[in-house]
Amino acid sequence: MTTSPFGRVITAMVTPMTPDGALDPKGVAAVVDHLVATGHDGVVVNGTTGESPTLSSAESIAMVREVKAAAGDRLAVTAGVGSNNTAHAIDMAASATEAGADALLVVSPYYNKPTQPGLIAHTRAIADAAELPIILYDIPGRTATPFAVETLIELASHPRILAVKDAKGDLWASSQVMAATDLLWYSGADEQNLAHLAQGAHGIVSVVGHVAGRQYADMVAAVDAGDLARAREIHHRLIPVTNALMSTTQGAIMAKAALVELGVIEHATVRLPYVEGTADHLEILRAGLAASGLSASAIGATA
Repeated sequence: MTTSPFGRVITAMVTPMTPDGALDPKGVAAVVDHLVATGHDGVVVNGTTGESPTLSSAESIAMVREVKAAAGDRLAVTAGVGSNNTAHAIDMAASATEAGADALLVVSPYYNKPTQPGLIAHTRAIADAAELPIILYDIPGRTATPFAVETLIELASHPRILAVKDAKGDLWASSQVMAATDLLWYSGADEQNLAHLAQGAHGIVSVVGHVAGRQYADMVAAVDAGDLARAREIHHRLIPVTNALMSTTQGAIMAKAALVELGVIEHATVRLPYVEGTADHLEILRAGLAASGLSASAIGATA
């Protein structure tokens, strides 16, 4: 079982789809088995990489059920339930709980750009109604609304708000919140995994973890042991594949392509407004995998 309500080595899982764009239960089970086999103790469903904006509410809950059925007690399953409609987020939290989620991911509201007092009220309303532990998702590059340092310190007093997935890129702000609270901190940007872990983060919520789970588990263990030289070695070795997945096009597109390349899933189908990567993207991906030493045999693909 996992070492926290969320796990420590977590991947923000893609949503496998058939060529016609429907959810692919076989692909879901294959990805879950692959993640378990490659060092993960947690998974986030219906996050950014899961293409949550283009999933219906029913599909999002179906994903929670499918992932939980495949994972059992091998992975902590955190369900993304955030919305810019507070009432909808509360409803999604209840449905995800009923579907078997172990924890909830709540992103700051997007598009309507609330004030910090509004963000606090929104988040508390969800947490008050929820039954499960919550990890806050701070990704202002997509939402336009960051969780301010003072906001996170205030929200940390809520008994169900236990963690932060940090994709804000402000290491100093992270340091201040970690110093002032007991919130479990997670790197939400693979480029900063080592930096966050070195300053006390509990774990990572990764995209590159789709192909580098064992390496990230080793990085977490190395930092725990005080072996920063070993952690840096892993970090440096993963630069090519991180660049390939995170800098070529959208991470969801490249993560699905990588899972096809490694034989884990059959199709790299994404939903509009995403489109599948080009032949040039695939060559960049293959070069990044090779340069980081991540072949299908090394990763242990399970499909």
